[in-house]
Amino acid sequence: MKMTFQDLAKRILARPCVHPVRLVAVDGGAGAGKTTFAGRLAASLGGVPVIPMDDFISFDDLTEFWSRLEGQVLTPLFQGRDVRYQKRDWVNDLHGSGLGDWREVPFFETVVLEGVGASRQALASRLTYAVWVDAPSEVRLQRGLERDAGIEGIRAIWEQWMIGEERFLDADGARGRADMVVDGTMRCETHEFVILTLPERDM
Repeated sequence: MKMTFQDLAKRILARPCVHPVRLVAVDGGAGAGKTTFAGRLAASLGGVPVIPMDDFISFDDLTEFWSRLEGQVLTPLFQGRDVRYQKRDWVNDLHGSGLGDWREVPFFETVVLEGVGASRQALASRLTYAVWVDAPSEVRLQRGLERDAGIEGIRAIWEQWMIGEERFLDADGARGRADMVVDGTMRCETHEFVILTLPERDM
């Protein structure tokens, strides 16, 4: 089943939201195609901001950073305020959790949170809509290796990451809570994507 990004945007905007911000999560494993999907969805939602989880996580941290994201991003958004947060420094501290530049995001009524763990249990009750981008591990690994080609020891880094990522995602259960699961193996066309599963309530 195919759907356009415009139709998904209409579906999201039509959903009741009791919070000051309509927070939309685009989740899935690393290399699944979340960034591309989130960018096209954000454009269809009227050019709303995308906040990447990559600005917070690191290769050895999928959980400890969360209080910083809550304080710097989620608290102001749910209070209807602008956001200012410090980004992970992937350039100067690839293997650690060092921080770099600050980013300022003006408040919008709709914001997309994109990345691994974007729809985690700690946030589930505050999300208006959650999309899971699905792709097999071998596809995601190959994409990651191509994207990060030139980094010494990148295969070992990715393989180790995927072990921890799978453990976290399985325990959290975000895929099972998603409002829509989409096919990440097919590169998103400009206007549409393929739905893998959709809860019966949303058919």
